[in-house]
Amino acid sequence: MHSTSSTIRTDRSTRPARSDGPARSARSARAARAAAVVAAGALALSLTACGGSGDDKKADGPSGGGTTGSTGGGTTVTLPKLDGASLEVAAVWTGAEQANFKKVLAEFTKRTGAKVTFVPAQDPIINFLGSKVAGGQPPDVALLPQPGAIKQAVDKKWAKPLGPEAQAQLAKNYSQGWQDIGKVGGKQYGAYYKAANKSLIWYNAKVLEGAGASEPKTWKDLLTTAQAVYDSGVTPFSIGGADGWTLTDWFENVYLSQAGPEKYDQLAQHKIKWTDPSVKQALTTLAQIWSKKDYVAGGQSGALQVEFPASVTQTFTGGDQPKAAMVYEGDFAQVNIGETKAKVGTDAKVFPFPAVGATAPVVSGGDAAVILKDSKAAQALVTFLASPDAATIQARLGGYLSPNKNVPESAYPNDVQRKIAKALIDSGDNFRFDMSDQAPQAFGGTPGKGEWKDLQDFLKNPSDVAGTQAKLEKDAAAAYGGGS
Repeated sequence: MHSTSSTIRTDRSTRPARSDGPARSARSARAARAAAVVAAGALALSLTACGGSGDDKKADGPSGGGTTGSTGGGTTVTLPKLDGASLEVAAVWTGAEQANFKKVLAEFTKRTGAKVTFVPAQDPIINFLGSKVAGGQPPDVALLPQPGAIKQAVDKKWAKPLGPEAQAQLAKNYSQGWQDIGKVGGKQYGAYYKAANKSLIWYNAKVLEGAGASEPKTWKDLLTTAQAVYDSGVTPFSIGGADGWTLTDWFENVYLSQAGPEKYDQLAQHKIKWTDPSVKQALTTLAQIWSKKDYVAGGQSGALQVEFPASVTQTFTGGDQPKAAMVYEGDFAQVNIGETKAKVGTDAKVFPFPAVGATAPVVSGGDAAVILKDSKAAQALVTFLASPDAATIQARLGGYLSPNKNVPESAYPNDVQRKIAKALIDSGDNFRFDMSDQAPQAFGGTPGKGEWKDLQDFLKNPSDVAGTQAKLEKDAAAAYGGGS
């Protein structure tokens, strides 16, 4: 890892495979849809830049299949003629996100002649697909939200490997890390079409300005900023502790930056125990904020009653006396900010999650295209989705981030999206998928149980680091099927 890049952990942009009901869906409309509400503006994302990552490179020669038209950027991938073919594509996307994806599918139809039907899927999509497979009617392609879902589809013998054309697009357009998380057993099964940036702390600009506080670069700076905000008469942080996943996200940002990616991988696979000193260090660091009742809106007990959407909106309502000055979460928080009168880029600003260790974490998430019914048409669709052409169409429509490095930055409709996308691409291979999403659902994805419950208990009593570690290890060992 070179010193100028941020460490990135990818978290399911949508977290759809979780069965946590309205709070998760309120988390909002899947990460990519989030930025649709963003107004263009100067957003101070102090992220390291490696430069030149947004060039619109033409990977292949022009095809004879047409161009992307007014919503697209150009033609870089050659697609076969598929007149008479029909495909079904399943995803959990709704609203504007679904409508925009359908425009991408329409371009595929225009170029190939294949008829494509979008199939709305229910959460969790892996269960939805199971019922479709059992009924003998699986969709041709599904957009799956995390590595565990891809592996599950492979283990159940639902998923089919990607062919050479799709793999060629991946090799040209994606960092090795993004390719690797779509692999199972060394074979390429998934092409990540969509991503999200989840290492952001949103803040009420008026409050920080009034406190004379600046955007922090390090954890120590964050504590200094928090104290300045507190001294100005406003509670520093809003935490949606009623939703346990927000707490796992806090932990994972701190742990990845502080312990590093190798330890992160080991803990994610339960190759080291939750009683490891690195976990103690991360929890102790978190407690520097979580243990200060006056730093958390409503105190610890109050935070445990606040669901994620309210944790955002209460930061941006109340004029110059909101319930809190800052709230941590990903770019999808913009949907909730959009429910207030605050304007992103002016009233609501954002800075990267500060570096706790040597490098700052940049958390992302994604949805991968996986083939369930192998055919020339299905392979061609995933090849298209892995090309800059498809991603550029949806990028121009807003509310979307792509891990495809050959999507031009200029395709994104405003500064907010361009800077978040640039941070994602500049991170290269230094990313990690959400740890709780890699874990068995019993540990990492069930409300009131496992890691979610253990970290809620820790928020309630942040002095009990050792007890929290013991509970985390006990629950992890049971869910992973024994010791580490």
